[in-house]
Amino acid sequence: MKAPSFKYLKPSTLEDCLAALSEHGDDAQILAGGQSLMPMLNLRMAGPAILIDIGGLAELKAMHRDANVMTVGALQTHAELAVSEQVAQCLPLLTQAAPFIAHEAIRSRGTIGGSVALADPAAEWPACCLALDAEIQLRSRKGTRMVPAAEFFHGPYSTERQPDELLTAIRFPVADTETSFEFVEVSRRQGDFAIAGLALSYRFRESGITGARVTVMGVGDRPTLATNTMSILDSSPLNTDTINTAVKALSSELDPFDDPAYPADYRLAVARALLQRTLAQIAQGVAK
Repeated sequence: MKAPSFKYLKPSTLEDCLAALSEHGDDAQILAGGQSLMPMLNLRMAGPAILIDIGGLAELKAMHRDANVMTVGALQTHAELAVSEQVAQCLPLLTQAAPFIAHEAIRSRGTIGGSVALADPAAEWPACCLALDAEIQLRSRKGTRMVPAAEFFHGPYSTERQPDELLTAIRFPVADTETSFEFVEVSRRQGDFAIAGLALSYRFRESGITGARVTVMGVGDRPTLATNTMSILDSSPLNTDTINTAVKALSSELDPFDDPAYPADYRLAVARALLQRTLAQIAQGVAK
């Protein structure tokens, strides 16, 4: 199939882009890397009257550290983040997650801002944003606002972003030297959408871990921060009993969906297995 007809705009400045969004609102769609939008257009799953191409807005590619915050511009590609030494040092979870995103050709064009704005429940960057307690920067002609990741994702392909707003950057707390990270996921083939995935941050403390943040992707209508599971991990030594209790708690915090390929029970079982395996590996490291 071919994409439906639309008017194409390529603003040369951010202000021009925000003016176009202010004027056209719901009739407009943002084009960043286009790795999700273009197939949706060709399949007639999206049909905007106006396509606003932000690929030429160099200011949206900026990435810088300010004290304990790392700001990543919306047009940073998956591939650029994967090889960035600054990202590896300040945001190691992103470095771990990047190779799981689709395939090399897509990673070279797709952007972190596009992925977060799309809010696919099985996507890696939204889960990382939630796991790292990031803030999403939204700009319009009315001004700039910061939205915590925990409040940004409303459901599949639905976010806090308003029609006149543009996602311009993501602000991540810089990782300290005591925090460790794990990112794992299961898909049918490398590069396919995740059946389930897990993003975990934690600190070693004697025989256990503390400060855990457990985020699950692909098992609900948005990435899920498993707060009950986190509480269990923070209050007990990391042994077999604690791990089993945490895995059981995770089941009660997830609301998996059915689809023709993967029943809800299967997605839940994969998520449980990922948590069990990851915690067991961490426990072995703590015991050494």
